[in-house]
Amino acid sequence: MEVVICASAEGIGRLGAAAVTELVARRPEAVLGLATGSSPRPVYAEVLRRVRDGQVDLGRVSTFSLDEYVGLPADHPSSYRAEIRRVFTDPAGIPAERVHTPRADEDDVEAAAAAYEEAIRTAGGIDLQLVGLGTEGHIAFNEPGSSLASRTRIKTLTEQTRQDNARFFDGDVSAVPHHCLTVGLATILDTRHVIVIATGESKARAVAELVEGAVSARWPATVLQAHPHVTVLLDEAAASGLELADYYRYAWEHKPGWQGL
Repeated sequence: MEVVICASAEGIGRLGAAAVTELVARRPEAVLGLATGSSPRPVYAEVLRRVRDGQVDLGRVSTFSLDEYVGLPADHPSSYRAEIRRVFTDPAGIPAERVHTPRADEDDVEAAAAAYEEAIRTAGGIDLQLVGLGTEGHIAFNEPGSSLASRTRIKTLTEQTRQDNARFFDGDVSAVPHHCLTVGLATILDTRHVIVIATGESKARAVAELVEGAVSARWPATVLQAHPHVTVLLDEAAASGLELADYYRYAWEHKPGWQGL
């Protein structure tokens, strides 16, 4: 696990976007795993700048989003499908048929979950997965107590998660669904490269558990300690609880220039 402490959200955006563009340069038909919410937006903004400048073409890329609220229609403005298309995939020029989100609006949610797993396998697996980190240590919607061997399935959201996400529903917690369809922790472990993004002091405890704590379902993100290629991009506030922060800075400063993320 590589920990990179950045001076700003813009610095996080540049590093994350570099990983995306370098991957697509090597593999134009790359499969990207996308997260919604505020954490990955600096990365998306920088990737979109590079698209506009002609530095990268995402027209052959496929994407798979991490999760979706159960019961919201796909075109609901607060659905994750609508959000990812609005903030990233449409302006990036990724064809709509290559943009995949769990179909949590279907009657048979379990069948939709199995179909999503199969779609990821059929696409050849995810090359690069972006994830945000919840204040309670969740990634995707794998809330505390989630099985470390879990696959795509329905989950009940904690009240903390619903409160955190109320900002996407005009501040109305009662409008935030209680359930979601989310990829599992084992699904994320199958991806080839995971980039975790966390900013702000509210994420400091979760970051410390992720990087330096014990692997535990209490802090689901800690399962990533078993992944061979994880990059954690942080600002100073999110890194404030790390005991080995000085070492992480030293390691990044002395990293071979050819190695990349």
